[in-house]
Amino acid sequence: MAAPDQEACVQELLHAADRMADGLARVAEEMRLANKIRVRELFAEQMDRSIDDAVLAAALSTLRDLPAPKHRQMLFANKHYSLLLLAYEARELDRGELLGHLKVLSRNAVFAEYWQLTSEHRKLLPWESLEARTGRAVDVIMDERLDDLEEWWVVDSRGESR
Repeated sequence: MAAPDQEACVQELLHAADRMADGLARVAEEMRLANKIRVRELFAEQMDRSIDDAVLAAALSTLRDLPAPKHRQMLFANKHYSLLLLAYEARELDRGELLGHLKVLSRNAVFAEYWQLTSEHRKLLPWESLEARTGRAVDVIMDERLDDLEEWWVVDSRGESR
């Protein structure tokens, strides 16, 4: 009876250990994502309560001196933006889709006002965080939006601009 090739057995065990490590890394990543989604769900629940209750909104929001209806709009804009980020993190949107949704959202006057009012908040984020990187992209989108608005002109029936 021949003895098994010890080196082949060791190689097979090493390959099996690599596959297990890869599987555990994927499970850990999925657990991290599930935890992040749960935390965002809790955040969204708090936002819902603060949108419905001005007293809670004052405790949650750093935006001051806004009439209650405007404050509710800003909280809702923040929630919508946060949900888009979550959809990206959960791999429901790719980067292009995320930026596409944000480009459409940038056309909304309430979101544009929210974005302007919270510009100082984004400066405090870690430079390489998802929110900071996305915020810089939305800043560019907002600048392009303003450029687009400045390029409008009136054309008369002869095709000449006025």
